[in-house]
Amino acid sequence: MLVVRPVRTADLPALERLAGTATPRLTNLPAHRDRLEERITRSRQAFGHEVGFPGDEHYTFVLEDLERGEVVGTATVRAQAGAREAYYTYRQETLIHASQQLDVRREVQTLALSHEVSEASLLCALSLDPRYKGTSAESLLRRARLMFIAQYPERFADILAMAFPGYLDDGGESPFWNSVGRHFFVRDYQEINYLAGVRSKSFIAEVMPQFPLYLALLTPQARAAIGREHPDHEEALAEMLAEGFLRSRHVDIFDAGPVIKGERERLASFRRAAWHPVRIRPEHALPDAEPAMVANQQLADFRCVVTRYALSPTGQLMLSPEHADLLGVEEGRAVLAAPLALPGAEEHDPGYDEGEL
Repeated sequence: MLVVRPVRTADLPALERLAGTATPRLTNLPAHRDRLEERITRSRQAFGHEVGFPGDEHYTFVLEDLERGEVVGTATVRAQAGAREAYYTYRQETLIHASQQLDVRREVQTLALSHEVSEASLLCALSLDPRYKGTSAESLLRRARLMFIAQYPERFADILAMAFPGYLDDGGESPFWNSVGRHFFVRDYQEINYLAGVRSKSFIAEVMPQFPLYLALLTPQARAAIGREHPDHEEALAEMLAEGFLRSRHVDIFDAGPVIKGERERLASFRRAAWHPVRIRPEHALPDAEPAMVANQQLADFRCVVTRYALSPTGQLMLSPEHADLLGVEEGRAVLAAPLALPGAEEHDPGYDEGEL
């Protein structure tokens, strides 16, 4: 039985293990004990405080396998990506170079430093034990954060964003970093990625050129990597696009991985979520139904599980005693439920954000 819950102090060893096994290594989940301890402390403070608007809160969740008695995944939401310091990305732009005398008009692609994503809430730092890859556990961990945001909208921005790891070659090197960042930092990608996690990414923006980068001057390998996700994250990106996120013009300043954005109210988990009073019935008496994410409405004791979306004729959500106990709810209490399956292509209108390429 799997449950997503807020991180606890005792989860530190599990976070260290998950940080060390993330593929590729994540800037926002460094395998550094002190930084992870700080992450746990900040998360516990965020869950314990009254909040009226998004700020510098970090909400860290873990996925616990109760049968194994171990934490097997973690994921975080930063209430405001740039609350403490600007959240930098590269924004893809087009410049027009024209000369009437020579009868020349060229569209030139550039990358410009930007901190537009700073106001968004950032879904980040997701790492899952490889044994659970490709299972419903992966979707639960990734999207349970949306169930939490849906209940406490005042704590988060209207726009949510996610930055996916960028493409690395067979040697674990970033073609984009080697063509751009390495000229300003005499360090390889893995080392600079670790330093950014332990410190912050702001020092990159301080040293990187402030003028637009002309893509034509980059290596072909670097250009091909812009907006391209790491192969291990292709399915995750596809799921979040099905959720309703959109590709944007923004890419990561390290490896040029894609940054996607979504209006909260347009995401499938928000549009399809509904409150239901609980009706407790024995497991064997529950009817077959499609799986759903079900979350309680307790801030510091938030819980989200996958169970059957079995409704009574009067709209009550039928839960087994085990799931009701896990969620900490009694009969008659309301829970938030949303289908685990995402809409098919015929139901999904991707729309376009202002930066859609």
